[in-house]
This record gives sequence, C-alpha cells and structure tokens, in this order.
Amino acid sequence: MLLHGLWMRPAYLTVLARRLSHDGFDCEAVCYPSVRGPASAAVRRVSRALREGPCHIVAHSLGGLVALHALEAEPVLPVERVVCLGSPLCGSLAATRLERLPVLGASLGHSRAFLRPGCRPWRGRAQVGVVAGNRPLGLGRMLGRIEGENDGAVGVVETRLPGVADHIVLPSSHTGLVFSAPVARQVAAFLREGRFER
Repeated sequence: MLLHGLWMRPAYLTVLARRLSHDGFDCEAVCYPSVRGPASAAVRRVSRALREGPCHIVAHSLGGLVALHALEAEPVLPVERVVCLGSPLCGSLAATRLERLPVLGASLGHSRAFLRPGCRPWRGRAQVGVVAGNRPLGLGRMLGRIEGENDGAVGVVETRLPGVADHIVLPSSHTGLVFSAPVARQVAAFLREGRFER
C-alpha cells in the first residue's frame, strides 16, 4: 500500500509504484484526506484499507505519520513492514512555522495534529524503516532555516524516531524521494529483508 503526503493525491506516487512493481510488488495507492475533516478521518480511511489483507506500507511524508498512528490505534492490522519516506516522525518544524502564518497556516487543516507532535517512539509489531533525504531543495526552506541535514522540508533529525528497525539517508530532496530510483531500490530491499542495503 502506498500513501501520499500532504496536499497530494495517489497519482503522485505513480513512478514509485512502477519501480516497485518491476521489483515484484503489487502496489495500490490509497487516497486519504490529508487536510479536510478531523485527523481521525485520515486514520480511519487508512485502517479500513489495511484490514483488507496482509500488506506492507510505503508512505511519503505525512503519510508515514498517518500510517503509524493507524497501526498504533489498531495494533492487529496485518502489516509486516512500513517504509517512511521523508516523514517528520519526530514532529515538523516547517509545519509549526507555517501554522503561525495567518492565511497559509489554515492550509495545513487537520494535518497539524500529526505534523506538530509527530509520533511516539515506535513499539508496534510492524518493522519500520525510514529513508531521509539530504538535498536541501524545497518550499520548507522558505519558512526559515532548517538546522543540519535536510531535504528542503524535513530535517534528518526529525525522521529519527526511536524504535524503528532501520534508517538511511540518501541524496534526495523531499519531493524527489518518490521519484528516485535509488530510493525505490532501498524501499524494495527493506520490504524484502527488513533492512536497507549498505
């Protein structure tokens, strides 16, 4: 199962889905409300899709937080492995800054409930791997400086959630994570083995 990020739609994940399909994975992108309605609606939509059968999850940005919240709320969901791409699992400084702006802050909608606090340290059944980018190109930089390595929207430190099975940093921007062939190879490796290639 593929999950998009904030303000995006499943079509955004077409290139990633094609690459994973070539590696032998059956991919289905699930649409969930990333802005409108309550945060619980996003979790319910993802949980409902996950109940349909055993699967792995590959989630970009906000999608990673929604996935982990769904698995935390319903631990029996049949998910073996999760790969989060550029997900600010420890909270997003860029989202916190954006929220303070009078008009633009409203564009976060309910996603602020996920993005500001992030996730608790991971203790769930599913193995979680995180791919972070360190090519600082993106709109997040317009909101102020991001300390340390970052992908232009999310700092690498914001992706280092305690309890995950593996973490890797690749030369990619935040948006580029879903279009990168090396990222797709690492995703496939984690889905097969529970660890990234080094």
